[in-house]
Amino acid sequence: MVNKFKTVCLTAAIASSSATFAGGLLTNTNQHVAFNRMMSREASIGIDGVYYNPAGVVFMGEGNHLAINWQLAYQTRTIKNDYKLFTNNVNNPTTPRDFKGKAFAPVIPSFQYAYNKGRWSLQGNFALTGGGGKCTFDNGLGSFEKIVGETAMGAIGLAKAIDHAANTILVPGYPQDPTKFKPMFTSDKAFGSKGAYSFNSYMHGRQYYFGLSAGAAYKVNDNFSVYAGLRGIYATCNYYGYVEDIKVGNMPLYQVLDPSKENSANIELSCDQSGIGFTPMLAVDYKTGRWNFSAKYEFKTRMRLKNKSVNKLPSIGNLDDNLKNQMNKLFTGTFMAAGMPQEQAMIKAEQASQAVLSDQNVVATTAGLKQQFDSKINEALGEYADGKKIAGDIPSLLTVGVGYSPIDELHINVGFHWFDDYNATSYNNRNKLLKKRGTLEFNAGVEYDVTKKITVSTGWQNTNYGLTDKYMDDKSFVVGSNSVGLGGVYHITKKLDFSVAYFHTFYNHVKTSEEVTLAPGKTVTYNSDYTRNNNAFAAGVNITF
Repeated sequence: MVNKFKTVCLTAAIASSSATFAGGLLTNTNQHVAFNRMMSREASIGIDGVYYNPAGVVFMGEGNHLAINWQLAYQTRTIKNDYKLFTNNVNNPTTPRDFKGKAFAPVIPSFQYAYNKGRWSLQGNFALTGGGGKCTFDNGLGSFEKIVGETAMGAIGLAKAIDHAANTILVPGYPQDPTKFKPMFTSDKAFGSKGAYSFNSYMHGRQYYFGLSAGAAYKVNDNFSVYAGLRGIYATCNYYGYVEDIKVGNMPLYQVLDPSKENSANIELSCDQSGIGFTPMLAVDYKTGRWNFSAKYEFKTRMRLKNKSVNKLPSIGNLDDNLKNQMNKLFTGTFMAAGMPQEQAMIKAEQASQAVLSDQNVVATTAGLKQQFDSKINEALGEYADGKKIAGDIPSLLTVGVGYSPIDELHINVGFHWFDDYNATSYNNRNKLLKKRGTLEFNAGVEYDVTKKITVSTGWQNTNYGLTDKYMDDKSFVVGSNSVGLGGVYHITKKLDFSVAYFHTFYNHVKTSEEVTLAPGKTVTYNSDYTRNNNAFAAGVNITF
């Protein structure tokens, strides 16, 4: 039973690992205010093109071009779970239940720079290419409570096996006469017989992928340009979470693990991860009349994150001895109450306890628990084991854009993104649970110069992940969405622009259902409904000098 607590605590902290921004599973595409206000920038000619259309930047005027951007992002994640065992939670016996996480990133900076001279454009970009901010689940997740509830059922199963064996050995006439049964671990003072439980849990996570790129674009002729560059990425992540004060019925779990230590059943995860990766990039741009066409390809980034962890975990190794000690005390008291001298009562209690633990059903039950513990310990600890390197590749990305200006004041863009998430290796090859097609994004935007001083814009983007039911998990989930953005630019001078923007993401709901077998012939359904809510604000300046 204890191994399940380990699993849920150690894996649930990754709930914060998915990005708070637009883009693929581990890729942020909103790296300039222009994206927030227009959504489609793949075919635009501007300093934001250092990220969106680097080959097109060479068509800007000669000189130095600099963009300084600030963003604020706020996201909530809501999972509605419906599970029959939740009604056994003595502190909140309701189902369905909403579990909410909050991610907030108040300061998200990015910078783009280009030096154009002749046919060349030398460029650099700094931004958060993945992750961003922290996410906190103050009351844990449904998967926390699901396994706690199932563990409580496992605990009373063990209690029933022990009590049955004890009564068979010590109570004359049992089990032929069930009314003579005397509860021990199944009493209301111990585990009980209903599966009631309580616990406290918390977790938060932080993930930042800092990207610094450098590259050069070359103008082959007045219509066509090419680009090559390299992005270096430094990833830093932190995960912290705990499950503590675990109680089944009225018995704290630590009493059967190590009664001398009240925290012996507590689970705590504290893990820092860091790693470095590199992303080669190629791009092209073609201009003709009022049309512009562009394409960019970013190769897969191989990332291996090294763990530095201080995790506190309980041990199930002394379960037999601790159960025996508990029984010795109870049996000794029972025998002495019947008039037996203390020394003799202690000897007989020792014999009775050993007989109970040797019972075939009790042996099979405890052996099953230990086997599960041993088989799942690596699964529970694997991703956060101290010193281990974890796969966390950033997928390759193909973008294509088309821009058209029917009049000088009006610019219309459409774009397409393909993220090859299926072939970006993640821990335990979880990426292979996705559909092979990867993530598809479509966007469109329009920009209009109201006057020589003011430009307004708006845009839309649809994100469609290649999700499957097996991939969906409240510990790290995404759902498809539609985003809309709007904003404007104030042209302070010919060489200085100030931009503001806001975009909101409307997320879909993804529902899954899982059949859980609690015991032979006893199956219950665990339902999940996943969704998110996201808002982002941005401001920035573009400078030419």
